[in-house]
Amino acid sequence: MAPDSVPAPNSQANDDPRRYEHLSRIRLEDPGAVARAAQSRVRPPAPRSDKQNFIVAADHPARGALAVGSDANAMADRRDLLDRLQTALSHPAVDGVLASPDILDDLLLLGVLDEKLIFGSMNRGGLAGSVHEIDDRFTGHSAAALQALGATGGKMLTRICLGDSATAAALEATARAIDLLAERGLVAMVEPFLSVWDNGRLRNDLSPDAVIKSVAIASALGSTSAYTWMKLPVVPEMERVMASTTLPTVLLGGDPDGSPDEIFSSWQSALALPGVRGLTVGRTLLYPQDGNVAGAIAAAASLLSTSAHANTVPSALNRKD
Repeated sequence: MAPDSVPAPNSQANDDPRRYEHLSRIRLEDPGAVARAAQSRVRPPAPRSDKQNFIVAADHPARGALAVGSDANAMADRRDLLDRLQTALSHPAVDGVLASPDILDDLLLLGVLDEKLIFGSMNRGGLAGSVHEIDDRFTGHSAAALQALGATGGKMLTRICLGDSATAAALEATARAIDLLAERGLVAMVEPFLSVWDNGRLRNDLSPDAVIKSVAIASALGSTSAYTWMKLPVVPEMERVMASTTLPTVLLGGDPDGSPDEIFSSWQSALALPGVRGLTVGRTLLYPQDGNVAGAIAAAASLLSTSAHANTVPSALNRKD
């Protein structure tokens, strides 16, 4: 079980409350600095089929999803989140970041995105727990903005609720975003779920059959799938799930509810499957139970390099780095 509150990252000793004050000052006095930082950063090589990508996700707060485990406000402290992100991005195996515009702008101003893949979060309007959660408006990055930033692509959460009429408009908006990204040669990272309303809360169905159906629907959105990737949860019978698509697929972590070793073991098995091109994980690695962000990142990175032939899972609990 997750702790009542998420421990601070033990690789960061800087508790100065003013350590990110300069970001506010730059925004006030020189807002054009964000665009200049994006233009001047060193661009990464394009993704390759012989290397599984490792992307750290940090777009949850923009949807009002601040919880990790039982800590309802784990991601509320932006300074703490930036500490954790800088720790993660400093690992050489981390290829990039998926973030909402505000967090991505912070990271650009901090100068930590040289040679990193950038994925922008596009639809954050379906606020967690809201009555309009399926009506997930594109309130974040636009395709044009991502092109201007030199991003690799954009990510869209795509909930498909057969009992909610807002699903039709959400699917249409997703298809339009895929087309706008493809016109610019940018990746559309689509994260589909078959979802149901359950006592006033939206719940994602993580059964294999439901995930397979969500993949079938989402894969066909837009006028081309040439630039489309899937972002999928690790569920039982992942062999069947991966047999349902030829699109490049990255694995998501979700809100961790098992032991670290159980989670890492499930990732290791899934990473060995054909078509799986890496991890795009946030809370599990940024807010590990022991607070050791560097150790969690290192453990996940080791899975990417050994997933095809390893027989043992590195323990996320025993790592000290």
